Amino acid sequence: MLSKSDKASNRLRRKRRIRKKITGTAARPRLTVFRSNAGIYAQLIDDIDGRTVAAAGSNDKEKRSEFAELDKTAQAKEVGKLLAERAKEKGIEQVVFDRNGFIYHGRVAAVAEGAREAGLQF
Repeated sequence: MLSKSDKASNRLRRKRRIRKKITGTAARPRLTVFRSNAGIYAQLIDDIDGRTVAAAGSNDKEKRSEFAELDKTAQAKEVGKLLAERAKEKGIEQVVFDRNGFIYHGRVAAVAEGAREAGLQF
């Protein structure tokens, strides 16, 4: 069985391998997802300028009370929808998905699904 540090280092190794291949631009930013035991967070990043264009998380002040009633997967889907809404406000239609070394399954996939439902194109 892998120890916690082995799992973390394997994820970081996968993350570096993925990041070599994808880059976010102003027209098509990188949608990156971070999943912790407590919550899930997503942000759109323009790697050329090195800035975050939009962000959303399960601890968002506006939606915290709504998120408290949902399970983690449903929270992740709502985070994806919220991020897509914020992206649309800034005129962003297309993104590059970065799973950040996490397996594309469960909550990570739910964020992507929620963002797609709200109109973002991957």
